[in-house]
Amino acid sequence: MRQEDDGRWRAVAEGHPIEVTGKDVRDCVRKVHQAALTMMPAVSWKAGPPVVFVEVLPKLVGVAEAAGLMGWDKRRVATYVKRGAFPEPLAELAGGRVWAREDVVAFREAFRARQRARGRTRTRRRSD
Repeated sequence: MRQEDDGRWRAVAEGHPIEVTGKDVRDCVRKVHQAALTMMPAVSWKAGPPVVFVEVLPKLVGVAEAAGLMGWDKRRVATYVKRGAFPEPLAELAGGRVWAREDVVAFREAFRARQRARGRTRTRRRSD
C-alpha cells in the first residue's frame, strides 16, 4: 500500500488482479481484505483464517515539502524541529529528515486550531 499525493491510499497485489483505493489506511486495508477473500479458493479454517500480508508505505516528505504543507519556509520548520515541537521524523537520511506526510498534515491542522483558539482568546481579552 502506498499513499498517493492526494492523501488517499492505493494497494496493488503482486501477481494478483487486486487494486483498491481507500480514503485512509483502515479503509484501504478493509478493501484489500475483502478483495483477497473473494479471490481465495475454499480453504480449511481449522488452523485459523488465511493470512494476508500488507506492506504499508506512507507518502514521505522532506523539509521543503513539510514547509510547503505548513505554508512556512524551511528555516521555520528547522526552528520547530530544534525546539522539539515538530513531529518526529521517520528517518534521518544523508539528504535530511523525512516525515510521513499524514503526520505533517495532522500537525498542521492541530497547529492551526491552536492559532485560531489563541486568536479568539486575545479578541475576548481586548473587548473586556
